[in-house]
Amino acid sequence: MKADAFRYDGKRAVVVGGATGMGAATAELVQDLGAEVVVMDYAPVTLEGVKAIKVNLSDKASIDAAVDECGGPIHALFSCAGVADGTPGIEKINFIGHRHFIDRAIEKGYLGRGSAIGMISSTAGLGWRTNMDLVKEYLATPDFDAAAAWIEAHPERADYMFSKQAINVYVASQAFRLLQQGIRINAILPGPTDTPLARANADTWLGFATDYRDDTGIEASRPDEQAGPLAFLCSDAARYVNGEVMIVDAGYTSSGMTGSYESAVAAVGFMEGTVLS
Repeated sequence: MKADAFRYDGKRAVVVGGATGMGAATAELVQDLGAEVVVMDYAPVTLEGVKAIKVNLSDKASIDAAVDECGGPIHALFSCAGVADGTPGIEKINFIGHRHFIDRAIEKGYLGRGSAIGMISSTAGLGWRTNMDLVKEYLATPDFDAAAAWIEAHPERADYMFSKQAINVYVASQAFRLLQQGIRINAILPGPTDTPLARANADTWLGFATDYRDDTGIEASRPDEQAGPLAFLCSDAARYVNGEVMIVDAGYTSSGMTGSYESAVAAVGFMEGTVLS
């Protein structure tokens, strides 16, 4: 393998949710790595040199129109859009809309053999293994409308944590099926990251694990520090990496799991062991 495997020359990358935060950092990075970049978002796109397409992930028709406008091929799809608890349609914006985009792009032949999908989940979704049966019931819904109906029947699941668990189970469970079509899928699980969304929810998001950061002398992650691992996962350098949910939190979760940082033990145990029933 040569260093070129980390680059995106000759590739077309689509960043859904690329106007701000980690999505914007990802769009800028893969552009710098040689990609032709399409940025989709509901918010205005300011990055120069990219094609901007407006999309509302809570609206199936908007997603369909955005996919049609984008066209193909899509060599790397970065599913980065997300909103916080209290946002109407959170379940669609954080998961259902992304899944529909992927399904539609595959159906159209835009995501083909050799392509890769990278999603942004969260350490808030670490309980996916414990909650597997319920999440798989949700994922068994065949399409956008059925998934939305499932949430309507289970309104207590229309929250941030469950949407991130859904991403994690989706990535792990779709690895085989998609690889049969030559498509890889992975996700990153960021810890606290200094984005506009996180700053709007600073007490709960950026306030998490402050003691760990103080004791290790680090700050909350920057968006570009999450973009790097995400870009790697969709590059040819990671072509044997598939179905992974990569935790990117400077070791907080590992320290809690192993007991090497005492105050993280309970927090990580809660995130990993919560059963939403």
